[in-house]
Amino acid sequence: MTSKIHPSAIIDAKAEIGPDVEIGPFSVVGAGVRIGPGTRLLNNATVLNRTTIGKNNTLYPFAVIGGKPQDLKYKGEDTELVIGDNNTIREFVTINIGTAGGGGITKLGSHNLLMAGCHIAHDCDLGDHIIIANNVLLAGHVRVEDWVGMSAYVGLHHFLTAGRHAFIGGYTRANVDIPPFMIVNGIPMTVVAPNAVGLKRRGFSDDQLLALKDAHRLIWRSGLPKGEAMAIIEQRYPANADIKILLDALRATDRGRKGRAREQRREGNLLEGEEDSDS
Repeated sequence: MTSKIHPSAIIDAKAEIGPDVEIGPFSVVGAGVRIGPGTRLLNNATVLNRTTIGKNNTLYPFAVIGGKPQDLKYKGEDTELVIGDNNTIREFVTINIGTAGGGGITKLGSHNLLMAGCHIAHDCDLGDHIIIANNVLLAGHVRVEDWVGMSAYVGLHHFLTAGRHAFIGGYTRANVDIPPFMIVNGIPMTVVAPNAVGLKRRGFSDDQLLALKDAHRLIWRSGLPKGEAMAIIEQRYPANADIKILLDALRATDRGRKGRAREQRREGNLLEGEEDSDS
């Protein structure tokens, strides 16, 4: 089908627009942008730089996608943003392209909902089926795995990992990795309980939930040394795939720095107390 482009929209001649794309009034699409079939830009949406958007996405008014990183180390290198399919990106969301120091690419998977006012910084890597509520801020190099949910006004520290199926309560300031399958909340962040409601909605069995509840009790509630608690859980559930994912994530965090596994990806070593510009 032919794309529908409003006459007031500004489309660079070097942009690639797929079939059945709708671009609304006063929207801007820059050079190097590629937009896949069925994607809609409502009025006043902006897509810039080397940004690739897949199929059937919807960008709401005043979203700015593919802007340059808010990182003083960025010197104009040719980096990109890649967005999958069937995402909803609401008003005033900003997603930046990557930096050379972070691998050169920011990623957003498929079937995600980003509510109004969210910021996804350079070199972030987001999976699928993620729900991010209003005014959540992701600093650079953050990894968000599949099926994570976030309430409003959450802040995620740079190089942090949010594990699959986790839920982050509103106003949480997360500066260490978030374990998969768990609910975290507060300042300082606390691991509250397994994300039982979310897991049930996704078809997790009672036995799966009981194992994760047992793991939470031993690791975060028993008072045992963490390593000892993890060893008990591993012996108790040697063939449980969810427990393996949880323990692998905790060990990766322990191998990182400052409670963040992805700190190993950092280019060079910052001095103690020195922060990335997008934190």
